[in-house]
Amino acid sequence: MKRYLAEYIREDLDKKIILLTGPRQTGKTTLSKMLENDFDYFNYDNGDDRLSLLKKSWDRSKSLIILDELHKLKNWKSWLKGIYDTEGIPPSILVTGSAKLDTYKKVGDSLAGRFFQFRVHPLDLKEIHTFLKPDDLEAQLDKLLMFGGFPEPFLTGTARFYNRWKKSHLDIILKQDLIDLENVQQITQVETLIQLLRIRVGSPISYSSLAQDLQCSDKTVKRWLTILENMYVLFKVLPFHKNIARAIQKAPKFYFYDTGQVLGDQGIKLENAVACAVQKELHFREDCLGEEGKLYYMKNKDGREIDFCITSNTIPSLLLEVKWNDSHLSPNFEIFNKYFSNIKMIQISKILDREKTFPNGAQIRKASSWLSKMTF
Repeated sequence: MKRYLAEYIREDLDKKIILLTGPRQTGKTTLSKMLENDFDYFNYDNGDDRLSLLKKSWDRSKSLIILDELHKLKNWKSWLKGIYDTEGIPPSILVTGSAKLDTYKKVGDSLAGRFFQFRVHPLDLKEIHTFLKPDDLEAQLDKLLMFGGFPEPFLTGTARFYNRWKKSHLDIILKQDLIDLENVQQITQVETLIQLLRIRVGSPISYSSLAQDLQCSDKTVKRWLTILENMYVLFKVLPFHKNIARAIQKAPKFYFYDTGQVLGDQGIKLENAVACAVQKELHFREDCLGEEGKLYYMKNKDGREIDFCITSNTIPSLLLEVKWNDSHLSPNFEIFNKYFSNIKMIQISKILDREKTFPNGAQIRKASSWLSKMTF
């Protein structure tokens, strides 16, 4: 299937090095090979390809050179910078990786001004609606909640396949990537940390509580969580606060890129799927359109909460509440509405007989309908 980033990447191939990152098995390599018919492909995990890269012996008559998992090469940024500064473009250069390539500053020289970054996410209902054009959006949302949005298990669509895929997918990250890239040896404890987080999705996380469960220090837990973020296993959502430093000190929430990993009721799975969809949309707007937006949650001193707060240029623009089966507007909207002028307020529900709007501007929308369009 055609992917949502393809046309934007094509437009930039003759301008900059392209860094294409995202979770393992989101289709980065497949997308890369769809961009041009005439390409040369190298995977750093392959011995013969490694030798070719060290000799810089790719075919320069090709229009595109794809370098997969290049971040495993020591000082890869300096190596790539040297090629770009010496040879330039063409051929176009596209680098893919299943880790956040911009976080590994320890590996060498900066590529500042020489690259554009694109982050590939798993499928969401908007991409499914746009490119697959299904007749039944509800059925597609049900599949997302059950199997997550990674292309292979989603398109296969069976629990038997997904359960085996899920285990092997996580095993590669834990038993290969963590050792290769971060030299993490406490694999069993990191695996236990993931299991603890699977049942705490949507809840503020206490580092000290996790540290106590794992019998390690708060500092160690924070380090492991940062690594799991860098490996695209999960992402962090902070509480909104006008003082960024104070927001960072408060308890974050964590969501999984693979919604199928979430343990809990259907409402929590839906919240995770919505978090993934909004984060994907914000990354798309930043990487492709140059817009600035962030995802937070909203909570006051009395414990009143709205699931998500989306900002545009640091200013809150949308309050979003996620329900499984509720046609009544959350009273928490009114509490937070008075602090932000002209803010949009949307509540989405998986099960909903009739969509509504209210005098204060708040809306109740069917989850499948809103997620398939994702307008905010």
